[in-house]
Amino acid sequence: MTTLITGAGLVGTSYAQQANRRSEKVIFVDPIPREDFIRSKMGNADFTYLNEDVRSLPGLISTINKYEVDTILNTASVIGKRVNDPIHFGYSLNVGGTQAVADAARLTGIKRVLHISTFGAYDWRKVGKGPIPEDDLLGTGTAYSNSKVAQEMIIEAYAIESGFDLFMLRLGNVFGVGHFWGGSGGGQKVQDLVMAGITGQPAKIPEEQTMDFVYLYAKDCGRAIDICATIDAPSENVFNIAYPVTTSFEELVALIKDQLPNLRVDIVPGTPPVNRAAPLDINRAKEMLGWEPEFSMQDAFADYIADLKVQLEG
Repeated sequence: MTTLITGAGLVGTSYAQQANRRSEKVIFVDPIPREDFIRSKMGNADFTYLNEDVRSLPGLISTINKYEVDTILNTASVIGKRVNDPIHFGYSLNVGGTQAVADAARLTGIKRVLHISTFGAYDWRKVGKGPIPEDDLLGTGTAYSNSKVAQEMIIEAYAIESGFDLFMLRLGNVFGVGHFWGGSGGGQKVQDLVMAGITGQPAKIPEEQTMDFVYLYAKDCGRAIDICATIDAPSENVFNIAYPVTTSFEELVALIKDQLPNLRVDIVPGTPPVNRAAPLDINRAKEMLGWEPEFSMQDAFADYIADLKVQLEG
């Protein structure tokens, strides 16, 4: 079994760590060189990294054929406000890239596509207090949210037309040792807090990032994707993957400060936070995937801090 992973970020490498334990081959496709980051996450594990744009259909087809790929993990997207900077680039990557992945799967006979979506796909203007099931309303009207909904609609249509197995995972905000080039303000915020607690320098957090949020530890995320890569396809193909609670900024800081007592936080005044997040219903993932978080948030931060310290020392 060989998996092509579009995007060499936190989510893709978290899955690759799991796949490596099964001796599976992984091929990363990303146009921005970050082999050092992949190596820091993968250690001495074998992987292939290709400097290729996900929007290049010929490049995807050539890679799939050369490496005999049978599964695609599509993580390549820009996130949050980065989709608007500018919007034609955000949509070219998020929507155009997903269509290229779907076409490549169709044309090469790929057996399974694992598509990474987000809790941001829900219409937070209308969904209420939660827990939010997978069949709730979608699309907040923001460029990011609507692009993720468009991705889901496009790739589902291709799966129906072409017959490949499709899993779509709506992840909470993933935290863990990452680079966050794609625009994850939440992931960057958490890493800034952890880094500040380790170094003793104050974390400067924009006021708009002090909202309540739905989180997911990267290693629990990688395990969820790995389950989807290996099980028989169930009757549903969309799954919420997250801690089934919302966490306030104050609770987040307290969790980290419990591990790193020297953490200091400076809030940078700006746009006030918008608290729209609600807990996700993860019962479908429990019942059909046998998945729920293995790491408590306390244990997740202890593990995260240890991993980040190793990277800093390396």
